[in-house]
Amino acid sequence: MNIATYNVNGINSRLPVLLRWLELAEPDIVVLQELKAPQESFPEMAIRDAGYDAIWRGQSRWNGVALLSRVGEIHETRRGLPGDPNDLQSRYIEAAVNGVLIAGLYLPNGNPRPGPKFDFKLRWLDRLHKHLASLIELDAPVIVAGDFNVIPTDMDVYAPERWHDDALFAPEVRAAFQRLLEQGWTDAIRRLHPHDTIYTFWKYWRGSFERNAGLRIDHFLLNPVATARLVAAAVDRRPRGWEKTSDHAPVWIELGDLRQLQNRQIAG
Repeated sequence: MNIATYNVNGINSRLPVLLRWLELAEPDIVVLQELKAPQESFPEMAIRDAGYDAIWRGQSRWNGVALLSRVGEIHETRRGLPGDPNDLQSRYIEAAVNGVLIAGLYLPNGNPRPGPKFDFKLRWLDRLHKHLASLIELDAPVIVAGDFNVIPTDMDVYAPERWHDDALFAPEVRAAFQRLLEQGWTDAIRRLHPHDTIYTFWKYWRGSFERNAGLRIDHFLLNPVATARLVAAAVDRRPRGWEKTSDHAPVWIELGDLRQLQNRQIAG
């Protein structure tokens, strides 16, 4: 099973890019962020014509998350992160698809720092930690994917000294991400590529993509059951080089069949 996450940076304005990538990459399940569209403006028919069922949580001009599937019905389990009834921002959606629980998120940016937006980001991370504590030990694969707006380490950013004052790289934010790993979640990219320079986001200006001056802020976190099935993880850089594209690139993982993996280990 191939699962991808992609911050599309405006689903309607980038729809040709998204549809082109779906046809090229053929992911089984996709988590989308930053739809920047109200609920009624989601391009449902175009997505369905591409072969995908969809659920989404839109928001006018900002935020917005969605789940797409071409491998089974989407059974929504949660819309919105618990813990704050006053938080109406469209940043979290969760569903079971083909035996896998998928949580898609778009974590707050938090800039400027310090300030109320940064405080909101830290509270959001605390709420995420509490909610994921209820999912980590499920006897099924659980995958948390999306734009975390967190640069975990110096390795995950070009010229880290330039980001010390940014909310994506703040010590409190990095510590919160580390607490999720200590809770038992596995960073899929670093699990398989512990020492590689890998970025998922490049600014539009100063030839950042061409110079590979980027950040790794789009992540997959896997519970132990999902980690046991992880066979591949990578960034699909191709769409970032297309015209009128997002400033993010899709990130994907592949989960293998557990029995086949166990048989392969025995045979090996």
